[in-house]
Amino acid sequence: MPYFVVHEHHAKKLHFDLRLEKDGVLKSWAIPKGPSMNPKDKRLAIQVEDHALEYGNFEGVIPEGQYGAGEVYIWDRGSYSTVKGSPEEGQWEIFMEGEILKGNFVLVRLKGKSDEWLFIKKKDRFADYNFKLKLKSP
Repeated sequence: MPYFVVHEHHAKKLHFDLRLEKDGVLKSWAIPKGPSMNPKDKRLAIQVEDHALEYGNFEGVIPEGQYGAGEVYIWDRGSYSTVKGSPEEGQWEIFMEGEILKGNFVLVRLKGKSDEWLFIKKKDRFADYNFKLKLKSP
């Protein structure tokens, strides 16, 4: 089963990076408000460049002067499987088995946008309508 990782990224602005292993790389989206287990939350997800698989284990500090400078923590990780669709189709439903993110989620590309998507928790037994995002950083 392919794996996923969500990085808590303390760059100029705090955001979360969703990375999904696919076709030998980590397909990546920046989620400014972070992922949610609440199906009512539709989180903007900006698709960014693919990352090397090795980046999935990265935690540490990206030095000042480098792209994405700041502290990076692994917020969640686990495996996932495709339920239907694909990034190329603009709608990709996945089943996630992480420590925090569990169940079905969908990534949906916004019409007329090449890199703007929504990341949405599907209504299932794992949905949490009272979900509150908690940071991993000390």
